[in-house]
Amino acid sequence: MKFDEIDIKLLGLLQNDSKRTTKEYALQLNLSVTAVYERIKRLEKLGVITNYVALVDKKKVNKAFTVLCHVKLVQHIKEYVLQFEREILKLNEVAECYHTSGDYDYILKIYVADMEEYREFMITKLTAINHIGSTQSSFVINEVKSTTEVFV
Repeated sequence: MKFDEIDIKLLGLLQNDSKRTTKEYALQLNLSVTAVYERIKRLEKLGVITNYVALVDKKKVNKAFTVLCHVKLVQHIKEYVLQFEREILKLNEVAECYHTSGDYDYILKIYVADMEEYREFMITKLTAINHIGSTQSSFVINEVKSTTEVFV
């Protein structure tokens, strides 16, 4: 999909702060309010903008212990893959799940309060899912970069 310079700037502004008014974006882009509104609606209709969300400070909600968990299934057959993915969607602790190539089948990004809560999650929820062969956990020491912004 091809975007002009104004679309790219508008997407950057929206990703930085989507709560601003159309008038504020119009002033920054040197466009009319109507033109900005129409561009936003077009980007939404095209599916470029998929959602508007509030980003929550993990520390303030006691979920700052971040774990990257690699999961290997016992066998990589369709039934096991689909069942695992259905079960992962039910786990609130899992913020992101990627089906990957390489030594492990999945990488999960998990937010919990601390090691104790992670242990409980592993024992009662994750390893309770059928057909998991092995897991390997890495604990985040420091978050160097984390962004939701996609640069166009």
